[in-house]
Amino acid sequence: MTPPRAHQTRSRANPGGMDVLRVLGSDVRPLRERKPQWLKVPAPGGSRYRALHRLIEDQSLHTVCQEAACPNVGECWERGTATFMILGDTCTRRCGFCNVKTGRPTWNDPLEPARVARSVARMGLRHAVITSVDRDDLPDYGASAFVGVIRQLRRQAPDCQVEVLTPDFRGAEMPLAKVIAERPDVFNHNVEVVPRLYPVARRGSDFLRSCRVLRNAKEMGGDDVVTKSGVMVGLGETHDELVAAFAVLRDHGVQVLTVGQYLRPTERHLPVVRYWHPDEFAGLARAARELGFQSVAAGPLVRSSYHADEHVPQPRAGTGPLASAAS
Repeated sequence: MTPPRAHQTRSRANPGGMDVLRVLGSDVRPLRERKPQWLKVPAPGGSRYRALHRLIEDQSLHTVCQEAACPNVGECWERGTATFMILGDTCTRRCGFCNVKTGRPTWNDPLEPARVARSVARMGLRHAVITSVDRDDLPDYGASAFVGVIRQLRRQAPDCQVEVLTPDFRGAEMPLAKVIAERPDVFNHNVEVVPRLYPVARRGSDFLRSCRVLRNAKEMGGDDVVTKSGVMVGLGETHDELVAAFAVLRDHGVQVLTVGQYLRPTERHLPVVRYWHPDEFAGLARAARELGFQSVAAGPLVRSSYHADEHVPQPRAGTGPLASAAS
């Protein structure tokens, strides 16, 4: 007689029904606790932030700044940089750390590329980051949408640098080739966590597959395209594991690296094991630079698109008081 099948939950905090504490350890941080002082940021509310917020709502656009509850949204929007999320707000994967909703996507807006580019032009952005939810339901995994946005941005906002932050396209080379053929200024694909944590944090993805995507992007784009990736800390990884992951990324041609602290969005997400101190981030940055990365941003509040405009040369100065202070 066949034994009854065990129920496998799709919870982010217990992916596949596993006990994540066997991987992360039992000593994890509670969701509601006083965070370290270095994680506190002022609430957004500047004049430029409010103007961009209204424009994004009027155009029915999505930004990962809002969907992922990024703590830097106020600072980045005041600097004149923003990260737009195309292909809807519903992801086909369920990563244990991500605050973007998951499920079965409905439809794609064929006019979205033009609306995104028009908004970038109206905002006067000098650096726009275009990302998307995972769309494993589409034949090309969403690559055509990235192509459409890049082309529209080149037409409507020719002075704006274009950075794409893409999914892994399931490792398929043709969708990647379509995107790289449009020559974005920066190709970004985040590996997110060290390889050991993939079964817990990134079910459905593979660390080395992501590295191959980055290597292929560099080989296809050559000197025209800067390659970039990002890693989170706070899920029980060690300094040595991180440096080893950095080395693999460098071996695959990655030029820009970001490292930031994981912050648990809700009780339905993976718990934080510990908060890394700013001095530890400084040590990670030194180790990464010694490996040969051209640009490294490492800190508690660093996210993949944080100060993205500083990672590549810009043809014009940014806008707003924060950008003026940085220049």
